[in-house]
Amino acid sequence: MTGMRRRLFRDDAVVLRVQKLGEADHIVTMLARRGGRIRAVAKGVRRTTSKFGARLEPFGHIDLQMVEGRNLHIVSQVEGIDLYGRRIAEDYAAYTAASAIAETAERLTPIEGEATLRLFQLTLGAMRVLAERAYPSTLILDSYILRGMRDAGWAPVLIACAICGLKGDHRAFSIPAGGCVCRDCRPAGSAHPSPSALVLMRALADGDWKTATASENGVRKEASGLIAAHLQWHLERDLRSLSLVERN
Repeated sequence: MTGMRRRLFRDDAVVLRVQKLGEADHIVTMLARRGGRIRAVAKGVRRTTSKFGARLEPFGHIDLQMVEGRNLHIVSQVEGIDLYGRRIAEDYAAYTAASAIAETAERLTPIEGEATLRLFQLTLGAMRVLAERAYPSTLILDSYILRGMRDAGWAPVLIACAICGLKGDHRAFSIPAGGCVCRDCRPAGSAHPSPSALVLMRALADGDWKTATASENGVRKEASGLIAAHLQWHLERDLRSLSLVERN
């Protein structure tokens, strides 16, 4: 009996993570435009004779051809579209932010192979602006997390009470409740962030970079703490890379 012929397919993807496999291979975790989060074996990429090892470094945008596998696909061809990893790695703050974005993308895609076009586009855009140093890296990361949570249905409510829906700029913030809460609804243990931190969170969620970049470092750290806590509460786990992010 002859085995079934395995399907050959092509996609473009952002490389999220690379792991060693054996003496010469890598397992590459990617977020693909059509295929969602996928994992594939790149054979021989750690040998000096490898034709495409450098193209499979984290954070790059690649076009690749794969052979379908039962558990892991096999990379057969790869071309670099924009290899952002090299430029990102030149700046430690950008590198740690990119690492946190990559880990967040993995956690926001629990089902392997499920298409997530909006998250792919969001992740690709974040890597591009990190490489270009367009904005401070921590602001790019926090904007990414807020928008990623919005696509997942977890966005914190910032312009109304998360419990009763009363519109307004409410001063209390409850992660279990889902965001800002009014005086009548606020649960015990609610945080009371500064108005500036909530203004910054709204700006990051909306892509208002003029307001975001005008914020002070103390306000950025305060907003980052709320954003990270909100994300990890919904994921029900800590993200290791967030603790490594260099915050200016």
